[in-house]
Parts: sequence; structure tokens; C-alpha cells
Amino acid sequence: MKVCIYGAGAIGGYLGAQLASAGAEVSLVARGGHLEAMQTNGLKLLINGEERVSHVRATDDPRELGPQDYVIIALKGHSVPGVVDRLRPLMGNDTAIVTAVNGVPYWYFYKHGGALENRTLSTIDPGARQWEVLGPERALGCIVYPATEVVAPGVIQHIYGDKFPLGEPSGEITPRVTALSQMMEKGGLRAPVLTNIRDELWLKLWGNLCFNPISALTHATLDIIAADPGTRAVARSMMLEAKAVAEKLGINFRVDVERRINGAGAVGAHKTSMLQDLERDRPMEIDPLVSVVQEMAQMLELPTPTLDVVLALVRQRAAMAGLGDILAVPPVTAADLVPAKKAAAH
Repeated sequence: MKVCIYGAGAIGGYLGAQLASAGAEVSLVARGGHLEAMQTNGLKLLINGEERVSHVRATDDPRELGPQDYVIIALKGHSVPGVVDRLRPLMGNDTAIVTAVNGVPYWYFYKHGGALENRTLSTIDPGARQWEVLGPERALGCIVYPATEVVAPGVIQHIYGDKFPLGEPSGEITPRVTALSQMMEKGGLRAPVLTNIRDELWLKLWGNLCFNPISALTHATLDIIAADPGTRAVARSMMLEAKAVAEKLGINFRVDVERRINGAGAVGAHKTSMLQDLERDRPMEIDPLVSVVQEMAQMLELPTPTLDVVLALVRQRAAMAGLGDILAVPPVTAADLVPAKKAAAH
């Protein structure tokens, strides 16, 4: 099984190391000092009190790798549009694109049914580039639950969690999703195949869409946001607005809003990813986590007054910090659109 991890940072590096240990032919696409360290010393994973080193191919040029069975996109959601053309050399006729990203993926309305079937979402897929180039028919959904961190170039620290639910947009149990699940399980990960991946997607998004922007605005950790009556009320209001949107799209929430907030608070003094990005002067995941919910609500003609206010504030917070919502990526040249002259040995 040939698997390319596009974006071999904290989560991507963890996935790559575990899949390599299971016997998959893994390649990593990364950049900068992190890439150089992996090329020189291998990918180091700190987990369960030990250091594991995986010597897998790592590059910043996807043309070196050739077509893959699976391409796992492990970037922040807002950076995916900028690398679409760089993914082309990795795609063969049967390549699956696994979206291991937070928030709503580009394929959301593929095989969805109803009036919004095959609609694209401009907030996360401007110009429908992902839909057109990657193709929704290639997509496999993947929900990311573990917490990991790049503690030094080439070194990934596993903090907690090992669950990556998978699912076809159609809800079918296909050979390709089953094979990937089995390989991930062999690598020590939990990768259940779900028949409605969108329910799981919304359950995670439900907390992210409120706790992330509130934390970026207040610099509070999850325990404080959930315990303070004011911010808890804001989070609850945003979640109820989003729940109305999701339920109109056929989503079933297996927990209620109070339990979901309490679960976030129980995590403790944790900084959300959006707050961490703000503190490190990185673009925040505003569009994949918040703007896209507003766009869906507008499609359905549903009001989201609290979400609208928080979204306006966090967008301005990003602007005042000089942070856009799109990562800077290398410019795509004509050479990026054709295979390299010398492909990697397989």
C-alpha cells in the first residue's frame, strides 16, 4: 500500500510513523527545517515513553513520488486550496484522497442527497478548485481526534488519543476504506469505518466552531470558557445555531449541547488550536471552522446571529494581528503540473 502524507507535521507525522510501522510504503511531503531533519535523521516519534524512528522518504517535491494508493491531506484546512495543483502528480486513476483536516471538507455535499447535492462551498474551496482537481469521487472522510506536537524539527510528541474514524461520503463500506482502516489498525490506530461520517464530523466541529474563536478573542483556555457563565452562554448559543443548520442537513447529534460543553471543559487548561496559532503568528482556521457554517446557514436561509457576531470579531482580530486565513505556499509553476523526469523507485 503506497501512502503519501501531504503535510507531515504533528498529525501527519504521527500517521506516517504508525502506517510505516504497519508495513505501508509511506512518503512524507513537508518543508523547511522539519523536512531537513527528517531527511537526515528520520522521523522521530515520542510515544509511550519511548522514541521510535521511521526512515521513510521525505520531500518537498511531490513529483518525485509518483501516483499513490492514498494521499492523506494533513494540512490545516485553510491551506489546502493553495496546494491543489501540487497534489496532481500523486494522483493515479484509483488514488483516494483522505481529508484528515479539521472542519468541513471540500467534498461535503457529494453523495449527500437533497437540494444541496453536489454544491460546493466557497469559504473552504474558492473557485471549486478542490472539487474540480481532486474530485469528490476520490474523497474519503477522516476525523482527527489525537493530540500531537512537533517539539523539534523532525520530532513528533504524541500527547493523547489514537482514533481516526473513516468514512465514504456515500456511507458505503467499500474495499478502499476497509483496506485503509485495516492498515491503520495494524499500525496501532483506531480507525472505525462509519456509515455516516458527517455525523462524526459535526460532533467535532460543534465544539471547534465556538471554543476556537472565543479562545482567540479572550485568550482563555477550555476550562475557563466552559465555566464562565458569559462565555459558556455564547458558546451554547453558537452551538444551538449550528445544530439547527446541521439537523436541517440530516445530521444526528448523539450528545446534547450541555454535555458537549462539559466535555470540552473537562479537558482542562487547554489552549485551542486557533489560540495557539494566534500566539505563534500563524493564520487561524477561521474559514474551515466558522465561516463555512455561516455559508451553509445562508444556503438554508437559517439565522446565525451569535455566530455572525463572533465571526466578525475573530476575523478582525486576525486582521489586526496581520494574519490572513490562507497559509503562504510556494507559487505553483508549470513544472509542478507534470511528473518529474525521474520518479522515485518503488
